[in-house]
Amino acid sequence: MNVYDGQRIAAMLEKHGFTQTENVSDADLIILNTCSVRAKATDKVYSALGRIRRAKKESALLGIVGCVARESGADAFRRIPELNFVLGPQSYHKLPEIIKNPDTKLLNIDLGGLEKFDELPQMTKTPLVAYIPVQEGCNHCCTYCIVPYTRGRELSRPFNDVINDVINASKTGAIEICFLGQNVNGYRYTDENGKLYKLSDLIRETAKLPEISRIRFTSSYPTEMSDDLIEIFGTEPKLLPFLNMPIQSGSPRILKKMNRPDDIDAYKTIVKKLKSVRNDIQISSDFIVGFPDESDEDFEQTLNIAREIKYINSYSFKYSPRPHTAAALMSNQISEQIKSVRLQRLDLQLNENQREFNMSCIGKEMICLYESVDKTGRHLVFRTPYMQQCIVDKPNEDIAPLQKIKITDANKSCLRGEIIK
Repeated sequence: MNVYDGQRIAAMLEKHGFTQTENVSDADLIILNTCSVRAKATDKVYSALGRIRRAKKESALLGIVGCVARESGADAFRRIPELNFVLGPQSYHKLPEIIKNPDTKLLNIDLGGLEKFDELPQMTKTPLVAYIPVQEGCNHCCTYCIVPYTRGRELSRPFNDVINDVINASKTGAIEICFLGQNVNGYRYTDENGKLYKLSDLIRETAKLPEISRIRFTSSYPTEMSDDLIEIFGTEPKLLPFLNMPIQSGSPRILKKMNRPDDIDAYKTIVKKLKSVRNDIQISSDFIVGFPDESDEDFEQTLNIAREIKYINSYSFKYSPRPHTAAALMSNQISEQIKSVRLQRLDLQLNENQREFNMSCIGKEMICLYESVDKTGRHLVFRTPYMQQCIVDKPNEDIAPLQKIKITDANKSCLRGEIIK
């Protein structure tokens, strides 16, 4: 979501005559696009602001947009007096106001609705991977999560608006579409005729475009994984055989305290259904360790689900108390030392899962998407259908963005391969 927001901010400012610079001391306008899902992310924002205010030229405008802006509000001006604007994640389309009135401090952290999507200009050049938000906010209110406060309640964009963005992306360079949402598979839109559209409808319509070769979505919520969405994995070849479906914990007791689905068997049933419609599908997850009152037994259940599902690529974090969340007020907060030990143990298991899957790919042929040249300039980096990084020797001739690659080697973090002529 932050990548998308950054791209749209850049496109909007280019229409106002700005060009990007990598040097802070040269910039006339400096924007930090921020995330507050964990305390560490918020701390990094203010650390970066401290460095920037010392390096920037006096006349440069400085501001923050996104979730930290929403979380901090007017207090951000107190902490960093040099700030010119603080705009929440649904308000960054107001940036032209600060350009017109550079002497006025602008604070806008209202949650609003979906009007920013109407205000933002269409992209004139789109990267190979286009990020397309289909909804904002979340209604699930997990007790550890600040998203309902920073992004608000769920709002689904009109079906035709999303498809128009997809069509524009396909005409301006994209060959892969990634649908985005804090609860992306919770997408529901009813048009003026009473017709209900779901995420599966967006996927089906997008797959009709000849320019689009790959489709994926993130991040999904287990109970929103409806049968129509499961079935389309088996019928639509453009939909990648890879799904991020966070479980967060393997303990029903902790999941209940998190206000997450606590029926582990139901989660396993969804995974079985997915594999029954497409046997090559793979699952990734998110995990939180050290949630308040998490016992050793609770943590062992998390290790067990990681072993059983064999997630191929997961994100794991120590629980981080966030303001405006119920979990931050819970008793029996876990010490940082215990969190660190548990995270290390979980990471060892997740890394082993990832290494095992990567090794199983040796000898296989995959259609991979070009991403970049590596730092040495001698290799190209691709992404497999499972979002693995795959490195190949750079050929002498130009190549198409999609290549069939034979996997020749692997380790925990990436694959190596050779382009099949």
